[in-house]
Amino acid sequence: MKDFTITSYEYLLKALLKEGYEFQTYAEFVKAPKNKCIILRHDVDAKKQNSYAFAKIQNELGIKGTYYFRTIPQSFDANLMKEMQTMGHEIGYHYETMDTSKGNVEKAYNEFKFHLENFRKYVTVKTICMHGSPMSKFDNRDIWKKYKYNDLGILAEPYFDLDFNSVFYLTDTGRRWDGHKVSVRDKAMNANTINNPDFLNRSYHSTSQIISDLKHHNFPPQVMFTFHPQRWTNHPIEWLKELVLQNAKNIIKRLIVKS
Repeated sequence: MKDFTITSYEYLLKALLKEGYEFQTYAEFVKAPKNKCIILRHDVDAKKQNSYAFAKIQNELGIKGTYYFRTIPQSFDANLMKEMQTMGHEIGYHYETMDTSKGNVEKAYNEFKFHLENFRKYVTVKTICMHGSPMSKFDNRDIWKKYKYNDLGILAEPYFDLDFNSVFYLTDTGRRWDGHKVSVRDKAMNANTINNPDFLNRSYHSTSQIISDLKHHNFPPQVMFTFHPQRWTNHPIEWLKELVLQNAKNIIKRLIVKS
């Protein structure tokens, strides 16, 4: 099966449904986690129409996910977000104000509040998630060393409030499911692999490998998937362009991680 296509994405969702997983938004999981469930997290970094296509596929299958939008034009779209929330999906803020403020914490916090208020003009925002640019020397999570997002009516942030010792984490960072090996920031932050090695050291490279474990009833009970929908396409030329681009980025990220 050709990976990182809309077709392979649909196969994955249907395999999860067949194995009896329930689907919760991140906010729902924080409030009342199911014993056997999937959190479909989507970082809308670019090509927002791809995320909309994902949302429609999920809606047709009777499931829902969580979508984190940035403030840039390639991502932010009030009408799109409102329609996706009407489908039952959760909409959140994919913040990056430590980057945009060049590390000035006070400025970053004020920018965050401004953008959050703008989001809330159109949709309900209960959770947030940092955007991690590998080329930036700033970590957007550092804003919360001084401030508290709960003071702004935010329920949770995955990198702070998800227990990766009980929830298995899979991200398509690097256009591969084991991209955490070269990821600068998109990693399970509080996982203790010493106490839980069999569970957390599980590794997949392709979507087919995930589906295979699902068919053999050998997949963790609680999982958060992180998708970057701009990487998934059935269009041959776009698929190839994304493959070449991500492979080049992975080389740079390996150097950053090593340094």
